[in-house]
Amino acid sequence: MLTLILKSLYLMLPAYFANMAPIICKKIKFLNVPVDFNEKLEGKPIFGRNKTYRGLLAGVIFAVIIAFIQFLLSRFNFFSSISILDYSEWHIIGFLLGLGALVGDMAESFIKRRLNIKPGKSFIPFDQTDYAIGALIFISILNRLELNFIFITIALSFMLHIIVNHLSFLFKIRKSRW
Repeated sequence: MLTLILKSLYLMLPAYFANMAPIICKKIKFLNVPVDFNEKLEGKPIFGRNKTYRGLLAGVIFAVIIAFIQFLLSRFNFFSSISILDYSEWHIIGFLLGLGALVGDMAESFIKRRLNIKPGKSFIPFDQTDYAIGALIFISILNRLELNFIFITIALSFMLHIIVNHLSFLFKIRKSRW
């Protein structure tokens, strides 16, 4: 079971960093343009002003960098033993996991806007799993994942998301725990 957990966490590292990148880069003004260009659908924002091209680009870049680091680490036995992917295609892996994580987050924002849930308001369990589900869907283009692996990955991502957000709140990186 521990090996399965390690494999899950290792696979998802690029997605986790992609999910954090928009918050880390929020003070950068470059490409601070909403993905939906502030357009509305039936009077409601499509995604909202918090989903920007800056965050999308930063997330994909972070994910590609982490996948490249994983490629460099793949020559070591420990890292190759917990890897389920061939990191020689690190650029594709990073792109798919990063873009998948952010598309998953945008899909959840789209649903929240339809349900009149304000940005930043809690939408459990989707706030904690949207990026993981998106990343898993996108990476399945390269590698078929077993159902138990998918469930473990989503459960771990749920718990990790809560822990990271609470720590970010504690260290005043985020304004809310969620």
